[in-house]
Amino acid sequence: MFKRHLSSPSIDWEHKFRQKLPLVSNPHLMNFYQQGVESGDTAMEDVTFLAMDFETTGLNDKQDEIITIGTVPFNLNRVFLNQAKHWTVRPRRQLEEESVVIHGITHSDVLDAPDFSEIYQQVLDEMAGKILVVHYNQIERKFLDRALRTRIDEGIEFPVIDTLALESEIQKKLNGGIINRLKGKKPESVRLGQSRTRYGLPAYTPHHALTDAIATAELLQAQVAYHYNKQDALKQFWL
Repeated sequence: MFKRHLSSPSIDWEHKFRQKLPLVSNPHLMNFYQQGVESGDTAMEDVTFLAMDFETTGLNDKQDEIITIGTVPFNLNRVFLNQAKHWTVRPRRQLEEESVVIHGITHSDVLDAPDFSEIYQQVLDEMAGKILVVHYNQIERKFLDRALRTRIDEGIEFPVIDTLALESEIQKKLNGGIINRLKGKKPESVRLGQSRTRYGLPAYTPHHALTDAIATAELLQAQVAYHYNKQDALKQFWL
């Protein structure tokens, strides 16, 4: 079993949520912070997580936008598929052909979809009281913050567990270093599909927000089962 050695002190998210609450004015954002967050000392096996994935018009959060959102709650033993949610969102800018090729979402798919301003309350309600799990936190954190700022003039902060960051650490420990380099070994790909394959998880069609959220939930379950301890504290994993 690995022990995580974080390069910087873990954020006290309980304290941060208490600080944020009196500073926000949007009622839905207030409710989100009022729900609080698990103590960092909580064992991973006792945490309720929410896997989340976005498909976007591109990778630049300053000009691109969210077009689909997938969420599914889970713990280290079960993925609660009957509580999974999926939203299609109409972007405020034209879809680029390059992004259509990647995720398969076309202009007609988003034509009658709501603007994010019409569904963000539902998304916040799903997030409230849960620990977010994503595969590459720069997407979900930055795009959600930006989407809220452009619609309600307030951003959002929240803890995440990043399965990509975890897998990068795992690969460095297993295949990194000078000796492995001399043996011709190097860290393997940490893309979602390739990471899942190493744990014997089934291959899913990529670039669908809900499917990728489910895939991320299963990946965290496998990572903890193979490399960590279910009694490890949450604060060792969140960012």
